[in-house]
Amino acid sequence: MKSEDIKNRRLTNRESQTLQGIAARQAAGDDSQINFKGIPRLTDRQLRGMVRFRAVRLRKRAVSVRLDEDVLVWLKSKGRGHLTLINDILTNLMEAELKAGRDH
Repeated sequence: MKSEDIKNRRLTNRESQTLQGIAARQAAGDDSQINFKGIPRLTDRQLRGMVRFRAVRLRKRAVSVRLDEDVLVWLKSKGRGHLTLINDILTNLMEAELKAGRDH
Protein backbone atom coordinates (compact mmCIF):
# COMPACT_ATOMS: atom_id res chain seq x y z
CA MET A 1 0.00 0.00 0.00
CA LYS A 2 1.27 3.46 -0.89
CA SER A 3 0.63 6.79 0.80
CA GLU A 4 -1.45 7.79 -2.23
CA ASP A 5 -3.70 4.80 -1.59
CA ILE A 6 -4.33 5.98 1.96
CA LYS A 7 -4.79 9.59 0.89
CA ASN A 8 -7.25 8.71 -1.87
CA ARG A 9 -9.25 6.12 0.09
CA ARG A 10 -12.91 7.01 0.44
CA LEU A 11 -14.07 7.29 4.03
CA THR A 12 -17.10 5.44 5.32
CA ASN A 13 -19.95 7.52 6.70
CA ARG A 14 -18.94 6.55 10.23
CA GLU A 15 -15.32 7.58 9.65
CA SER A 16 -16.41 10.86 8.12
CA GLN A 17 -18.73 11.62 11.06
CA THR A 18 -15.98 10.77 13.54
CA LEU A 19 -13.54 13.11 11.81
CA GLN A 20 -16.13 15.90 11.66
CA GLY A 21 -16.74 15.50 15.40
CA ILE A 22 -13.03 15.66 16.15
CA ALA A 23 -12.63 18.73 13.95
CA ALA A 24 -15.56 20.46 15.68
CA ARG A 25 -14.06 19.77 19.13
CA GLN A 26 -10.68 21.08 17.99
CA ALA A 27 -12.26 24.23 16.55
CA ALA A 28 -14.09 24.80 19.84
CA GLY A 29 -10.90 24.23 21.86
CA ASP A 30 -12.48 21.24 23.61
CA ASP A 31 -9.78 18.81 24.69
CA SER A 32 -11.86 17.16 27.43
CA GLN A 33 -11.87 13.78 25.69
CA ILE A 34 -8.08 13.49 25.52
CA ASN A 35 -6.67 10.81 27.81
CA PHE A 36 -3.31 12.05 29.08
CA LYS A 37 -2.64 9.06 31.38
CA GLY A 38 -0.43 7.19 28.90
CA ILE A 39 1.75 10.21 28.18
CA PRO A 40 4.83 10.45 30.41
CA ARG A 41 5.70 13.78 32.01
CA LEU A 42 8.46 15.78 30.36
CA THR A 43 11.82 15.57 32.06
CA ASP A 44 13.70 18.65 33.26
CA ARG A 45 16.16 18.10 30.41
CA GLN A 46 13.33 18.08 27.85
CA LEU A 47 11.81 21.21 29.36
CA ARG A 48 15.17 23.03 29.26
CA GLY A 49 15.54 22.11 25.59
CA MET A 50 12.16 23.47 24.52
CA VAL A 51 11.97 26.39 22.17
CA ARG A 52 9.09 28.64 21.24
CA PHE A 53 7.29 27.86 18.02
CA ARG A 54 5.72 30.73 16.15
CA ALA A 55 3.30 29.84 13.38
CA VAL A 56 2.80 33.50 12.48
CA ARG A 57 5.82 35.65 11.78
CA LEU A 58 5.50 39.38 12.00
CA ARG A 59 7.32 41.69 9.65
CA LYS A 60 10.93 42.06 10.71
CA ARG A 61 13.35 44.92 10.35
CA ALA A 62 17.06 44.41 9.73
CA VAL A 63 19.25 45.89 12.45
CA SER A 64 22.89 45.74 13.41
CA VAL A 65 23.78 44.64 16.93
CA ARG A 66 27.09 44.16 18.70
CA LEU A 67 27.31 41.12 20.96
CA ASP A 68 29.88 39.95 23.45
CA GLU A 69 32.02 37.21 21.93
CA ASP A 70 30.95 34.63 24.52
CA VAL A 71 27.28 35.41 23.84
CA LEU A 72 27.77 34.91 20.10
CA VAL A 73 29.64 31.63 20.67
CA TRP A 74 26.80 30.41 22.90
CA LEU A 75 24.16 31.39 20.33
CA LYS A 76 26.04 29.66 17.52
CA SER A 77 26.39 26.54 19.68
CA LYS A 78 22.61 26.17 19.43
CA GLY A 79 22.93 25.45 15.71
CA ARG A 80 21.24 26.96 12.70
CA GLY A 81 18.97 29.88 13.40
CA HIS A 82 21.13 31.54 16.01
CA LEU A 83 20.11 34.99 14.75
CA THR A 84 16.43 34.06 14.98
CA LEU A 85 17.15 32.85 18.50
CA ILE A 86 18.12 36.40 19.47
CA ASN A 87 14.67 37.59 18.40
CA ASP A 88 12.97 34.70 20.23
CA ILE A 89 14.85 35.42 23.46
CA LEU A 90 13.97 39.10 23.32
CA THR A 91 10.35 38.31 22.44
CA ASN A 92 10.06 35.99 25.44
CA LEU A 93 11.51 38.66 27.73
CA MET A 94 9.21 41.33 26.30
CA GLU A 95 6.11 39.14 26.70
CA ALA A 96 7.06 38.20 30.28
CA GLU A 97 7.51 41.85 31.24
CA LEU A 98 4.27 42.89 29.55
CA LYS A 99 2.42 40.07 31.29
CA ALA A 100 3.87 41.16 34.64
CA GLY A 101 2.85 44.76 33.96
CA ARG A 102 6.40 46.03 33.65
CA ASP A 103 6.20 47.55 30.20
CA HIS A 104 8.76 50.33 30.79
